Amino acid sequence: MNALNTTAEALLDDRPSGSDGADQMGHLVTGELDLSHGVALYLDDITVSFDGFRALNKLNLTIDAGELRCIIGPNGAGKTTMMDVITGKTRPDSGSAFFGQTMDLTRLTEPEIAHAGIGRKFQKPTIFENHSVFENLELAMKTDKRVWKSLLAWLAADERDRIAETLRLIRLDKEADRPAGLLSHGQKQWLEIGMLLMQEPKLLLLDEPVAGMTDDETMRTAELFVSLAGKHSLVVVEHDMAFIEKLGGKVTVLHEGSVLAEGNLATVQNDPRVIEVYLGR
Repeated sequence: MNALNTTAEALLDDRPSGSDGADQMGHLVTGELDLSHGVALYLDDITVSFDGFRALNKLNLTIDAGELRCIIGPNGAGKTTMMDVITGKTRPDSGSAFFGQTMDLTRLTEPEIAHAGIGRKFQKPTIFENHSVFENLELAMKTDKRVWKSLLAWLAADERDRIAETLRLIRLDKEADRPAGLLSHGQKQWLEIGMLLMQEPKLLLLDEPVAGMTDDETMRTAELFVSLAGKHSLVVVEHDMAFIEKLGGKVTVLHEGSVLAEGNLATVQNDPRVIEVYLGR
C-alpha cells in the first residue's frame, strides 16, 4: 500500500455492501472522528514479536489532536513497526490502538484506516512522474473514485480552489504544469505531502521526510509542518536534530520497542539514557 491512499479509496467505494465485516466496520470508518477528549491516537501496551524478537514491547503512546510529535531512536527501536501497527499493516500480539475515542485500529484493514483519516508518507516519494504536479494532486483528491464517477469526472470550482490552496501551501504553485518527474527531490517530497493533504487526513505519519533534502528545503519543510499542526496531528520520525529543533514541541525516544524518554528536545538530549543508547553513538 502506498502513501497516496487512492487505491484504498477505490477499494472502499467498490466494496460490496454484503461483504464480510462491511456492515460491522462501516459505521466505524464513515462516522465522524471523535476527538472530544482531545486525543487523536492512543496506543496502550502494544506488543509485536517477529520470530521471538520483540519489535514493540508494551508500547504506550498518546498523540493529542492537532499535535506535532517527533519520534527518534536508534535503528531497531520499533519506529517503523509502530507506524505499521497504526496503519494496519501489522497486527499487534497484544494491546490496543485507538484513533480518536471510538475507532479500534486493530479491527480495521489498511484501506479502512486510510479512509478513516490516517495518511502515511514513506521515505521515498511515491508520485506519478509522467503527470503534472496539478494532475498528481487531482488524482489524490478525496472524492468518489468508483468507475462511473471517474469516467464522468470534471473539477468543480471548489475542487480547483482546494488544489490551488494546496499548491501554495507546499510551495509548488509555480510548478503546477510541470511534469512531476522533473521536480527536485525536495519538491517531490512536498508534492507527496500535498497529495496526502488532498485526502483530508486527521493524522499524518511522516517517515524521515527531510532525508536527502538541502538545508533550505529542510527548513521550508519544517515551516510547512508547523503550519499544518493544529488542523492535523503529525507524527514525524526523524534523525535530523536541527530539523526536530525547528519543529519544537514534544519528542518521544523509542528504544527496544518501548518509550525510553519523552519531553522537549533539550530534555531528551540531556537524558543520560538517551545519550547512551542513541545520541552518544
